Amino acid sequence: MNKTILVILFALIAVAAASLVAPQSGSAQAGPLPKSGEPVLVELFTSQGCSSCPPADRLIASLTDEPNLVILSRPVDYWDRLGWKDTFARSENTALQRAYARRGLGGYNGVYTPQTVVNGSLGEVGSNRSKLFGQIRSVAQSSNVAIRVNPVASRGFAIGIAGETEDRAQLVLIGVKQFGNVNIGRGENRGREIIYSNIVLDERGLANWSGGSASYAIASDDLAMAGADRYALILRVPNGGRVLAASWLN
Repeated sequence: MNKTILVILFALIAVAAASLVAPQSGSAQAGPLPKSGEPVLVELFTSQGCSSCPPADRLIASLTDEPNLVILSRPVDYWDRLGWKDTFARSENTALQRAYARRGLGGYNGVYTPQTVVNGSLGEVGSNRSKLFGQIRSVAQSSNVAIRVNPVASRGFAIGIAGETEDRAQLVLIGVKQFGNVNIGRGENRGREIIYSNIVLDERGLANWSGGSASYAIASDDLAMAGADRYALILRVPNGGRVLAASWLN
């Protein structure tokens, strides 16, 4: 084999190798997650009865330690009819997802699983890492409201909110279970063990806010939601409105 043919062969191999790695570099163009600024809320609507949900559950689990994200899993109940009752599903999660869809989200709107919703404004297929990261970055750049949390000895927390809005919003306390392993016995995921992260167990409104600076107190007794081992705060426009700010409480 002469040198000319060898050069051509090596060139073809190089082109083929480049084409193989191109999809990875394309996803890398989505860019890193923001490391500064106000935290962004990512809600995953998922179900134990949904065979396409486990990749989204794994993606969300990989993001739970990101310092500028508040990650919540919101299992819905409308796939229970497929033969397996979701052990973490809440009708309130289903109602919130439907409220989002009625109002309309940027990105991929609708009622489906898996779905991620970023700051109550942008929807996407929950396993689409590249688009999710792009939405997180776009929302982080537009944040102008902040929640500040300060522990007060053993008595609870002092909460400060500052910023401007044209909407009336509600400060909501959310109790989550950080990890939950489920062995699924029937339905589309039969025989699978799935790990869920930051599962919403309960939530309650604490106060209303309509702009400016405000302060609130959360007593230790308020942190008594059954099964919860971590708590988050979100500032949300009611009835499936956008999320103005989010923060972990502990």
